[in-house]
Amino acid sequence: QTVLQGIVLLPLRVICIAFIVLVAWLVASIATCCHPGRGSVPLKGWRRRMIQTALSSLTRTLFFVMGFQVKVKGKIASLSEAPIFVAAPHSSFFDAIVSALTGMPSIVSRAENLSTPVFGTILSSLQPVSVSRQDPDSRKNTVTEITKRALSQGQWPQV
Repeated sequence: QTVLQGIVLLPLRVICIAFIVLVAWLVASIATCCHPGRGSVPLKGWRRRMIQTALSSLTRTLFFVMGFQVKVKGKIASLSEAPIFVAAPHSSFFDAIVSALTGMPSIVSRAENLSTPVFGTILSSLQPVSVSRQDPDSRKNTVTEITKRALSQGQWPQV
């Protein structure tokens, strides 16, 4: 009976996951379409709300479809309380769960990830601080950018 459930559930989950990722890509494309600055200017207004609410909900739904149910105990720190949010150990896709639960903050990511089809568009909509592994000044530039965003008094999302 479990094998039969797996045969039915696996394709159903794969279809649902593909659909959710496609909708997330569409939301990210709409939110960033015709936005001036492409990562150098923070998203504001409906664009930012769209990313925070729609992408957060879609990501939570995605993890639910994959079989993860996450409960938050305690209170999530707001942008004013904690402009820099650290999730560790950064070794898996579980960081995305934390991002979804905290309202899709900006993240620090490899610059190469932004050119990935579909996921690169979704990642770009989060306005990440991109790190170039080829640039010797990248570490210093990343720290400077994180500091700038953290001190922006709410103009940028939580980092």
